[in-house]
Amino acid sequence: MSGVYVYAVTRSDHPLRLDGLRTVGGTDDPPRVVVHGPLAAVVSPAPPDLRPKRRDLAAHQELQERLMADGSVLPMRFGLLAPDDTAVRTALQERGQDYTRRLGELHGTAEYNLKAARDQDDLLREVLDDSEEARRLNRSTRDGTGSYEDRLALGELVARQVDARQRRQADEIVGRLSALARSSVVADPSKDDFLNVSFLVEHARADEFTTAGRRLAHDYGDAYDFRLRGPLPPYSFAA
Repeated sequence: MSGVYVYAVTRSDHPLRLDGLRTVGGTDDPPRVVVHGPLAAVVSPAPPDLRPKRRDLAAHQELQERLMADGSVLPMRFGLLAPDDTAVRTALQERGQDYTRRLGELHGTAEYNLKAARDQDDLLREVLDDSEEARRLNRSTRDGTGSYEDRLALGELVARQVDARQRRQADEIVGRLSALARSSVVADPSKDDFLNVSFLVEHARADEFTTAGRRLAHDYGDAYDFRLRGPLPPYSFAA
């Protein structure tokens, strides 16, 4: 075997319902299990040309979701390869205590990811409404009486105000939802978002959490774009 593709680590007594699942690379060999002591890794033959094709990404996630339906799992990110079964067993042995601890922490949970964006025109109006200096610099820039230094000062002032407001709003949003989650991880947002945060939510509180997410979006209004996804494999909390 040229190598193995690793999907997830779980306990060896986890229900491993792998029948009928596709594998990454679409090989004829079904997914299988490599066991060492109390831990197990779900693997399949490594495809010769691994690329993030849509069907392979779907196969990767479908297998993990099947495992998650029956208990806690440490999901591996797409593309993790090992040389052979021996290397997988060695990893299970060397990191056994850490894997076991994290499986306990993830028991009965799933990840929910929230991204938030703000309408930039609305945000600029808010800055101008609240800052007399910004209004003065904006007027002089628009009517042509301002200097080059005024334009620079306006840009710097607006940038500082936008950053401060979005940081404050991000803290408020995370604070409102954190009480319903076991933990949270804030990631770097994209250029279009001011917040990218993942929450580890217990299955028993999933409905309560999603309801709170919808209420939050309603409270902030149409100038905000909230995108809540989940349940997802707990990638942000498995590393």
